[in-house]
Amino acid sequence: MSDGVYDMPEEPPARRNRRTGGRPRALLPTIATLIVLLILFSVFTDVWTQRLWYRSVDLGSVFSTVLGTRVLLFVIVGLLMAAAVVANVIVAFRTRPRVALAPSPSPGFERYGDLLQQHGKIAVGVVATLMLIFGGSAASGEWKVFLAWRNRTPFGVTDKHFNKDIAFFVFDYPWLRVLLGFGYSIVLLSLVAAIITHYLYGGFRPSAKGQKASGAAQVQFSVLLGLLVLLKAFSYWLDRFGLTTSDAKLFTGVSYTGDHAILPSKEILAVIAVLCAVLFFANVVRRTWLLPGVGTVVLILSAILLGALWPAALQQLRVRPSEPVKEAPYIEKNIQATRQAYGLEGTDVTEYKATTTAKPEELTADAEVLPGIRLIDPTVIGPTFEQLQQVRGFYSFPTDLDVDRYKIKGKVMDTVLAVREVQVDRLPAGQRNWNNDHTVYTHGYGVVAANGNQSQGGTPVWTEKDLPPTGELGKYEPRIYFGEQSPDYSIVGAPEGGQKVELDTPEGQTGGDPTLNTYEGKGGVPIGSFGNRLLYATKFRDANILLSSRVNPQSKILYDRTPRERVEKAAPWLTPDGDPYPAIVDGQVVWIVDGYTTSDNYPYSEKVDLDVSTRDTTTGRGTIAQQPSEKINYIRNSVKAVVNAFDGSVELYAWDDKDPLLKTWMKAFPGTVKPRSDISPDLMSHLRYPEDMFKVQRDLLAKYHVEDAGTWYQNSDLWRVPDDPTAVSSGGDSATHISQPPFYLSLRMPGQTEPKFSLTSVYVPNGERENLTAFMAVDAEATSPDYGKFRVLRLPGNLQIPGPGQVYNKFQTDESIRQALLPINQPNSGARAQYGNLLTLPLGGGLLYVQPVYSVRTSGPGSYPVLRYVLVSFGDGVAYGSTLQEALTKVFKTTVDTGELPPGTQKPPTTQQPNQTVKQAIADAQAAWTRAQTALKNGDLAGYQTNLNQMKAALDRAAAGAAETPAATPSATPSANPSNPPASTTPTSPPTSPAG
Repeated sequence: MSDGVYDMPEEPPARRNRRTGGRPRALLPTIATLIVLLILFSVFTDVWTQRLWYRSVDLGSVFSTVLGTRVLLFVIVGLLMAAAVVANVIVAFRTRPRVALAPSPSPGFERYGDLLQQHGKIAVGVVATLMLIFGGSAASGEWKVFLAWRNRTPFGVTDKHFNKDIAFFVFDYPWLRVLLGFGYSIVLLSLVAAIITHYLYGGFRPSAKGQKASGAAQVQFSVLLGLLVLLKAFSYWLDRFGLTTSDAKLFTGVSYTGDHAILPSKEILAVIAVLCAVLFFANVVRRTWLLPGVGTVVLILSAILLGALWPAALQQLRVRPSEPVKEAPYIEKNIQATRQAYGLEGTDVTEYKATTTAKPEELTADAEVLPGIRLIDPTVIGPTFEQLQQVRGFYSFPTDLDVDRYKIKGKVMDTVLAVREVQVDRLPAGQRNWNNDHTVYTHGYGVVAANGNQSQGGTPVWTEKDLPPTGELGKYEPRIYFGEQSPDYSIVGAPEGGQKVELDTPEGQTGGDPTLNTYEGKGGVPIGSFGNRLLYATKFRDANILLSSRVNPQSKILYDRTPRERVEKAAPWLTPDGDPYPAIVDGQVVWIVDGYTTSDNYPYSEKVDLDVSTRDTTTGRGTIAQQPSEKINYIRNSVKAVVNAFDGSVELYAWDDKDPLLKTWMKAFPGTVKPRSDISPDLMSHLRYPEDMFKVQRDLLAKYHVEDAGTWYQNSDLWRVPDDPTAVSSGGDSATHISQPPFYLSLRMPGQTEPKFSLTSVYVPNGERENLTAFMAVDAEATSPDYGKFRVLRLPGNLQIPGPGQVYNKFQTDESIRQALLPINQPNSGARAQYGNLLTLPLGGGLLYVQPVYSVRTSGPGSYPVLRYVLVSFGDGVAYGSTLQEALTKVFKTTVDTGELPPGTQKPPTTQQPNQTVKQAIADAQAAWTRAQTALKNGDLAGYQTNLNQMKAALDRAAAGAAETPAATPSATPSANPSNPPASTTPTSPPTSPAG
């Protein structure tokens, strides 16, 4: 005490040093705790926001079922693995010898054992935690396999080899494999833990001169090794069933060698493994490694002799000399199972003696088909939609549009359509900010559609257009909040009477200021509370969600907005098609997504790579997704999913309600899939056969159209899908063999009474030849009783019908077509020709090829494709015209009425039509005369003579055409269609390139 003030004693230096040195040690646990808390909060954020999303689409049961199953598997397998490993560590520690069998390998090695002994509980806790996380995480990832096994549904089809229902292979076998894998992991990790523990405490020392392991260590090792060998015996037993889906040299399934060598060898090896396991268990009593060692050697030698040498010898000595005979019964099983698993058993293959000349009466009979020939290519015309119907730069259309059917003026027509979506990336830099990106530009607006077989002045004939939308598709909710190009997330909604901030349309109904809107749909997750705002600010790593005044008590957040994404979350057991398509259904814009159930365990069925089988020139382009890289040997279009573009709701409808996989998942997730009877008539009219499934099926039919085992073995009748010639010509690598995509067309197959909306493809022989060998179509109308019926027209082997590549080559080399396209393709023309889809369809007793050609300006803003010509080929004939009608009239040399004129346009009398041939011939003559004069001025006499010959040939065609033309009636009214001018005999110069 000094002057009333107590003097604290000075802290001893040693204590100060301890406190100072302790700060880092105290800091490390704090940092570790914070890291753990951050990880836990991140996991909680992910789980809780998932729960909120599922509740927003009324699918909370899906979330709870998946989460509950994953937690159950995590806990059971994780605890089992942790308990097994920890138990073996404790046993090894408690049975450690008092004296080590040999000195430790290094002086500091014993300190590890002392350290673990001092902190044994902590060490055991760490090991248990690691095993719990490792085992639980691996097990939770197998929730689909577990749920499918637990809710399995019989197929009603028995495997002929093992006399088991197919359900055993599809559901039971995969789950048994999962259990076997977990068993291996648990025993192996337990063995490693036991070895390490015994080694640390001297109970196991390989360097010891005498006894290598203590008695307790021998017992523990023997039991664990015996369990491993017992699991190997179970694996051999399971391998027998795995033979039904193994890839043999020729096919998937059990082969002759598999049946007579591999299968019995697996059974023998299973017995040997059981006996070997007994020897390891016996070592607990005898404690000698001689018998287990002998058993292990016998097992290894048996595996080599029985598992490798015996099958190889049988294959070489008995099967190979007479392989077609030996493998025939197994090939038949493979053919039958493959056709069943892929839905190909009802395929109708008929011989089609395609003619090369069509009779007028045959063309008259097929007149109904002509309006279904689609000239508007959805993979080309996207920029035209964008330039003519974009309205504002922040709106966007996909590069590849979609094809559907709509009733226009009382007639169902193929329609090319797209949704006008908002794309904030296209906003000018000065308009990019958080408020605009996430609260103003929240949605697209309206649908744009055009007739598939009509054009006017080279541009589409709109059936739905402009902003606000007008047209023939009726009234509907135009706002697109959920689409293929929607922003990653948007915040919408406001209190009643609050300020509207969401941009609806750039201008009002009659121009003027923009119209604003407040979202009133039921979709989205409420984020008015502080807790939800914090969660979503963490989820999207965006503090503005927490801080912005735009987020109000009535706000909702919209995310996971693409149709495929929503269907994948709503039905995680489905594989969605790569190309969802929009439709106007019951006054709403919806996205229709085809969902597939798949398996790779259907016995004897051929396995294919899903991503390879579905790949063509459109895959991965724009919004068309590529399928995952996985093998399958069973597929069904079991579900038709519908995503509402306004509120994001997801409806799942059972389509193939006989599919056992669908029944299984409906039991696992009750109430999530609606019955097929709930599909409204309006929705049913827009459902179609799915593309990706069709691609898989056409890939299989290239080989499995053959049902005779001998022919199948010889590979003498293999087909393949031809490469897309337009992709190769556009700069693609022909060596990559990119398949031609299938096409939706309205056509009439032989035997049908009326045209049907169909999905079509063609085949060429496998090899270097490119001539057509078959044409295939599947009825794609969901309302048709023949929906899903495959019809294949097989061409005679002695008939040379050109394939797509050969026809495309004809178009490229035909002199008249080259001359017509010359003004477009000249280097200084500022434009180029762009070829559209090369369509094939049966017509007039033969096969007709149709290809639109577009003109595209090569420079400057605002360029888009304009339809200029239509190329056609039938038999050996090739022709072109400014319209399909003109081109067909030329190639068939008779009047053909395609009905392609736009609505409201008066059709010219058919007596006027042949003058189109005369007109074109005279134009060709005039062009040849101009070229001849140029050649003469340049002193090119050979070129002069060549062009004179071409002029004479053109005049001869004109004379022949004029002789066939009946006298025109005085009252004939010329066409009002700019793309179909009236016939004229006045020489005209070749058409020039449009300005774009």
